[in-house]
Amino acid sequence: MDFIAGAIAGGVSAGMGYPLDTIKVRIQTQTNYRGIWHCIIDTYRTESVPGFYRGVSMTVVMASFISSISFGIYQNFLHNICKLRYGSGDSKPSKLDISFAGGATGAIRVLLISPAEIAKVRLQIQKEPHSASGPSHLLTSKPKYQGAVHCLRMIVKEEGFGGLYKGSLALLCRDCHSTATYFLTYSLLCEWLTPAGKDRPDLWAVLLSGGSAGVVAWGVATPMDVIKSRMQADGECQRKYSGLMHCARDSIREEGVKVLFKGIGLNSLRAFPANMVVFFTYEAVLRLGKHLLQ
Repeated sequence: MDFIAGAIAGGVSAGMGYPLDTIKVRIQTQTNYRGIWHCIIDTYRTESVPGFYRGVSMTVVMASFISSISFGIYQNFLHNICKLRYGSGDSKPSKLDISFAGGATGAIRVLLISPAEIAKVRLQIQKEPHSASGPSHLLTSKPKYQGAVHCLRMIVKEEGFGGLYKGSLALLCRDCHSTATYFLTYSLLCEWLTPAGKDRPDLWAVLLSGGSAGVVAWGVATPMDVIKSRMQADGECQRKYSGLMHCARDSIREEGVKVLFKGIGLNSLRAFPANMVVFFTYEAVLRLGKHLLQ
């Protein structure tokens, strides 16, 4: 049931937050934007509404799959840790147990999401000539990538299979500690907001805890998210990074330390409603499933 609930929650959340994710990636990887509103206006002016949804189909499908795997792996890790340490998988986990299970989940996620992440980034930064009201002949060229699958094929053709895992070290650094922070924050807030005598929080507490967990997790993840996005966009934005440290060093030298926090406002703005929906949907599906099985 954890896998099913996670899949539904991930798909709903990904579709809802995708436009802001596109703006975030463009701000992180391209230096021609003066800020969030400039990026939004420029994207709409040159590409109209579809510009905000480049690569959304694969992202929604992958988000459902990854969310399913994430919640399923996390709960199984936690169950086995408790069984090993306390003799029963139903024992109450410590904060260290939750953090370890979350970090391990984040590490496993990287193997699955790296190809989807690089396709998403490449499609999001791709510009396609667009005329909102003019005739179709004003489109002077076709985009390099015709879709998510075509993008992945092109990356393998031009950069080899390893191109699908470009930026994966930064992704690993991002997801290990941010996933641990994510589940730990959610657990702490739910515990704090659960009334005495109850064994689970009310749904309003799930909404607040889930949204807050998303904001905190993205707060700690943003520096590595910037590096990850830049490494994955490498080649499309005429940069050539030899590795994580080279990317970080060059980015800080050219734009200052503040570059590591590009998009943090958008990440937080997107994270609260998106993760509020994730945990609410997850908990609602779990509770519905348990009710139907009774």
